[in-house]
Amino acid sequence: MSVLRSLLFVPGNQAGMLEKAMGSRPDAFVPDLEDSVPIDEKANAREIVASHLPQFAEVSPLVIPRVNSLDTGHCEDDLAAVVGPHIDGVSVGKIYTTQDVQTISGVIEELEKKAGIPVGHVKLVLWIETAMAIVHCYEICASSPRIIGAAFGAEDLTNDMGIERNEDDSEVAVARNLLCIAARAADVLALDTPFFAFRDPDGLQQNALASKKIGFKGKFAIHPAQIDLINTTFSPSPADIDHARRVVAAFEEAERAGRGSTSLDGKVVDVPVVKRARALLDIAERIPHA
Repeated sequence: MSVLRSLLFVPGNQAGMLEKAMGSRPDAFVPDLEDSVPIDEKANAREIVASHLPQFAEVSPLVIPRVNSLDTGHCEDDLAAVVGPHIDGVSVGKIYTTQDVQTISGVIEELEKKAGIPVGHVKLVLWIETAMAIVHCYEICASSPRIIGAAFGAEDLTNDMGIERNEDDSEVAVARNLLCIAARAADVLALDTPFFAFRDPDGLQQNALASKKIGFKGKFAIHPAQIDLINTTFSPSPADIDHARRVVAAFEEAERAGRGSTSLDGKVVDVPVVKRARALLDIAERIPHA
């Protein structure tokens, strides 16, 4: 799964919001059973989300509910409520170690068998949002073939660290870079924390561009109004695509002439450059079109 630009959170205990969200078009819907649901509403949210999953599956290419972390005591009940043929994966809060991943994967496997769906069908998007998780990030990301994404949780990480959250992300810069590097090394997608000022599109654009620059491949949204901007930011632009095609064409012409590099617009085009261009074109082909 090479494209997962926008993932829309929707509070799982709000049936009206779940139904309204279906009119939007993120790359993935994330009905939420975790932070957006009060403790007293957890059981209610499970019932509401489970009843809406067939509808989400009809309107979205990907449905990835977020469940509570193992240490809350709610995770297994959450998984039992959502694992089935109508979801593509689950997003799991506060992963600390690889043992957490193995425990969750084992629970999912039994639920897959019970539901009569292929073992391994349900993928994992894991939240890396504690100091321990950052330290073990690569091992976590590489610990199961189910894992397709590592989600960075800035709010919980700063809480765990006992530091203030800043608008410029300076306090989480190292952790963000480490997650992107670890996710790439494990061949999973690095997915960025939400931008909570949903009435500030300029701020969202700057934030998303900064995320893309260091290796994030997508971003969570908390409001449908954020989706188009996130999708645009994490998609190759027409100019990017045109340039990539020219790079590939120039390099292939050089290869036919027996050369291992060439130049285009005054810049060297060698193997790493053409690999990057081909990867961009591959992503452009995989992006869903309305």
